[in-house]
Amino acid sequence: MPPKIKSRKPTGVVPFPLVLIEGEEGAGKTYAAAQFSASEQIGQMYWIDLAEGSADEYAAIPGARYLIIEHDGTYRDIREQVEAVYFEAREAARAGKPPVVLTIDSVSALWRMLTTWTQERARRTKKNSKVLAQDPDAAVDIAMNLWNDAVDRWSDVMHYLRTFPGIVLVLARGKEVSSVDENGNPITGRREWKVVGHKDLGFDCSVWVRMRRGQEPEVVKVRSLRMAVPDRRPLQIPDFTIEDLVFNRMGCSVDSQPRVMPELAADRTKPWLARIEAATDKATLKQLWDSAHPQQSGLSEQEGDIVAMAIRRRVAKLAEPKRGMEDEPQSDADKLREAAEKLEDDAKKLRAAVAAKQDADAEFAGDEPPADS
Repeated sequence: MPPKIKSRKPTGVVPFPLVLIEGEEGAGKTYAAAQFSASEQIGQMYWIDLAEGSADEYAAIPGARYLIIEHDGTYRDIREQVEAVYFEAREAARAGKPPVVLTIDSVSALWRMLTTWTQERARRTKKNSKVLAQDPDAAVDIAMNLWNDAVDRWSDVMHYLRTFPGIVLVLARGKEVSSVDENGNPITGRREWKVVGHKDLGFDCSVWVRMRRGQEPEVVKVRSLRMAVPDRRPLQIPDFTIEDLVFNRMGCSVDSQPRVMPELAADRTKPWLARIEAATDKATLKQLWDSAHPQQSGLSEQEGDIVAMAIRRRVAKLAEPKRGMEDEPQSDADKLREAAEKLEDDAKKLRAAVAAKQDADAEFAGDEPPADS
């Protein structure tokens, strides 16, 4: 049977925005975010302070009301707190309450943390460790797979922010820098504006505001039918406030909804593999095994085989004696990479077993085996 079309009618409802506010130090980014917390049109604002240290002080702004999210500075804890606020915002949206607001000050610090993590991992590789042992100031070669790990962590947080069932304010540092050529050399007399963060930050946001000292705030980009930015020329907004931008100019309201953007994946095994990796006992793995059957889970037979092999591997892993610290993979990404290599080996063995069975069946039936399994 051919697959059935899955479709729905568009709602025409204005979605909740992901607001990027970037600019120079002292231009008013943090003040504008704290001022927005006083709006009667929003619900609870949560504030994640990342290496800025302004959250407590700016609560003195008249009417400001927000709660500071506590974290231990690690990526894992920051991501978990973003997820926790996400689910609270979803409950508020379902109940028809004013939108929850999440403020992150700043995402520049988050990206800087991930780049530092990447550089530290690169320095620990066998190749770079050998070079650095001879010359501590030598250039470090950072492999692409390490950068991919950092981008994966960034993208994981950004997916929550882009689909957040409320309003998100992400603050970032922006500054004018010298233009460089393809080799990284400065170009004399040329300057350009640089936002500190992943290169896709501007694409991910739905409205992009730039703030500079002594100038009116500018809207660089907006994804909206109610307001527009002239081509190649930012839109200046005198007496700028986030409340005016979001509710008056963009037309958001309590009836707004998050953008419908399912996370893209090459197959449906990713969430299953994450649950399996997080399982710490056989009872949990038994539940995953029972629910992973293709007829119940919606997985294809091939995806079901991958999940089944991962469960077997995890059961065996839990039965192994604990290794010493020196034998542990260096990071979560290393652990996942190690597991993926073992899964690939198992997959090759499974494919070989299936091909052998097909050959045996064909021989028993008196037919030639299929050319491609």
